Amino acid sequence: MKQHLAHIAIVVDDYDKAIEFYTQKLHFILLEDVVLSDTKRWVLVSPPGATECSILLARAATDEQKSRIGNQTGGRVFLFLCTDNFERDYQNLLDNKIKIVRGPSIEPYGTVAVFEDLYGNLWDLIEYGRSETSDVRRET
Repeated sequence: MKQHLAHIAIVVDDYDKAIEFYTQKLHFILLEDVVLSDTKRWVLVSPPGATECSILLARAATDEQKSRIGNQTGGRVFLFLCTDNFERDYQNLLDNKIKIVRGPSIEPYGTVAVFEDLYGNLWDLIEYGRSETSDVRRET
């Protein structure tokens, strides 16, 4: 049996603003942008090199959905962006004036920093140590 995550939805307030942030500031790739109706689009972005999982940018349509923008996990880190070059990608965050919540630290599993996306969702930027694997578990 084989399974994998295909997409993770992030609730946003505006498709074009979200696309601009993820593609221009984080350098993600716009995979799809399909109009489904006058108010709904199917928008997928992913980091360069990602092969199985992408982010679905889902525009909030109700007040309840709007209340979740930027806080889908109750203030916990929501997504984990793994990199092969922490210094390059951390500098990109600084260059694009992306809010750093917790600066770089060296941990047993690798180098990590916490940043906010356009909406306030928390992300870890991680470069795992050479002996570590992607299934390292830790409390964030």
